Amino acid sequence: MHKHLFILLAMTAAAVAGSAASAATPSSRLASFKERVLAMHNKERAGLGVGPLAWSDALAANASRWAARISRLSDLEHDETLDVEGENLWRGTKGAYTPEDMVELWIDEKRAFRNNPIPDVSITGDIGDVGHYTQVVWRSTTLVGCAVADAAGGDEVMVCRYMEGGNIMGDRAY
Repeated sequence: MHKHLFILLAMTAAAVAGSAASAATPSSRLASFKERVLAMHNKERAGLGVGPLAWSDALAANASRWAARISRLSDLEHDETLDVEGENLWRGTKGAYTPEDMVELWIDEKRAFRNNPIPDVSITGDIGDVGHYTQVVWRSTTLVGCAVADAAGGDEVMVCRYMEGGNIMGDRAY
């Protein structure tokens, strides 16, 4: 079994304009969330020639449980019990970010990315600067499931779980 390099990055940022309230039903909002998060991941992957991800309800359920747990904490914390699943964490002001904004913050890390073997993947020398991005585009990852939970202080957290997880020491993202 692979041991994954876990990266803890607290992603808090100022509000992003343009987030509109939705009058959709809860089930249609969930479908929309899944579709939108999946589309952002797959758009980035397609641009690199990496195969698309499929949504996993099981991974989303795992992500939901972890999101509920870390929503009570003051800082983001990775699930250290994960073995084969990968994980990305995000935190920001509730209602200020769309699902696309949340994933885009991870994708924006590509500015510091170079496709060398882990851990030599960042032009800054710090894998923490690109670890979310590498998980989004990890070639052997085929499934994703994500969840959002309300957090203290008017924030929300998003957790995405990936199968198989990326950021494997000595391997390249794609």
